Amino acid sequence: MKAADLDILLQEGEGVTLEYKESLSSSFARELVALANTAGGRILLGVRDDGSVKGIEDSNQMRARIQDIARNCDPPVKILLQRIGDVTVVTVRESGTKPVQCSDGYFWRQGGATQKLTRDEIRDFFRSEGAISFDTSICRKFSYPRDFDRAKFNGWLQLSGITGRPKTEDVLVNIEAAERSGNKLLFRNAGVLFFAKNVRHFFNQGYITCLLAKGADKVNILDRKDFDGGIVKDIEDSLRFIERNTRTAYRIEGLRREDVPEYPMKALREAITNAVMHRDWFIDGANVFVEIYTDRIEISSPGGLPRGMKFSDLGRKSLRRNVLIADLLHRITFIEKAGTGIKRMRDEARNQRCPEPTFEENGFFTAIFRPNPEVRAQVGAQEAPRTEQVGTKSALSRHQVEILRKCIKDSALVDLMIIAGRSDRTKFRNQVLKPLIAAGFIELTIPDKPRSPKQLYRTTSAGRAVLENTARESSS
Repeated sequence: MKAADLDILLQEGEGVTLEYKESLSSSFARELVALANTAGGRILLGVRDDGSVKGIEDSNQMRARIQDIARNCDPPVKILLQRIGDVTVVTVRESGTKPVQCSDGYFWRQGGATQKLTRDEIRDFFRSEGAISFDTSICRKFSYPRDFDRAKFNGWLQLSGITGRPKTEDVLVNIEAAERSGNKLLFRNAGVLFFAKNVRHFFNQGYITCLLAKGADKVNILDRKDFDGGIVKDIEDSLRFIERNTRTAYRIEGLRREDVPEYPMKALREAITNAVMHRDWFIDGANVFVEIYTDRIEISSPGGLPRGMKFSDLGRKSLRRNVLIADLLHRITFIEKAGTGIKRMRDEARNQRCPEPTFEENGFFTAIFRPNPEVRAQVGAQEAPRTEQVGTKSALSRHQVEILRKCIKDSALVDLMIIAGRSDRTKFRNQVLKPLIAAGFIELTIPDKPRSPKQLYRTTSAGRAVLENTARESSS
């Protein structure tokens, strides 16, 4: 810094990053931590509040005292001392390990003033800086085993691949869902979200809301469900809600039937899982939303991007806001834990011939999915779910087509064998009927007793669609 720079600072007046002090008083430590907790800045020693220079003696003793005050902050504050004329300039760096405190407490800058943080402000400060992790914090209200849902735990254990007969308490401690304190087992918040009998008794925000709208906005809601059965069940229930309220068409190539979903279901599963995993759980007045509109599906989570993440980082970098929740999901293969969630959503959408999802951030982080245009071209945009056929190509034999026509009315095996000119029942079943059944074109009227003498065969809706397509091909 030069004398000309000092003149500018003296004219600017005190602000968020600039403090005037006539002398090295007992409040100096407060000014240091306040600037370190905010954006860094400068303290001009030997300057009155009005910006006039009073001057201050420059000595090794004073410099040593300033350095001692900075070192005694927790954590130590990094400073640079410069002498310009009669003023000592103390440049304070913003701390990379906030919040910083001195013996008088925690302070920060508000405008041109140094303010002491209240209890709530300290709590919010720790949260915003990532110094307190929601998922690893102990839930004092949770009582084990009274509030513990063993069925949820057993379900998670089965998905995790942990074998043998380990003690429940040992597993809970080893996966860090809980910790031992004497003869008690204390549950962390993540453990509560996964294994509590009633999650919302402890965290009212612990649920996913699914909405089905009539149209492209929320004016008319056709269906709403709140799922609060624990993290794993909530993800599964939300996905089933989407499956119930979107269409699955199909494409027929020869005797193979390929399902063509309206939306990329694997990508949606990834998005819901990410929403639960990355949301800001400290925001207790909001929850994850899954919203189905006629032209899109939106999945939103409270809190926006984690601190340190920029919108341009999406798909390239990953910061997990809730490391323990991510680990418990990774152990049951719900996530890869490699920072590839956004990329997998995009790749899966492309693989399913859907537009790539788009993302928005405005206090919530929202993933927006658009439908498969191939499906929409066939089925339109009705709200009610429906199964349709997309571009069939028939490669059935003449006998198979005749069998489908015959089975529009329930038909016996012997009648179908006559159509095909067959006398060997086993070969007829294996060579003619089984391919039609496997393709979903015919079904058994008594499916649990395939060899019953009363067994009949019936053409399915998919089989009827094949007949319609065959008729169109014949007439074209």
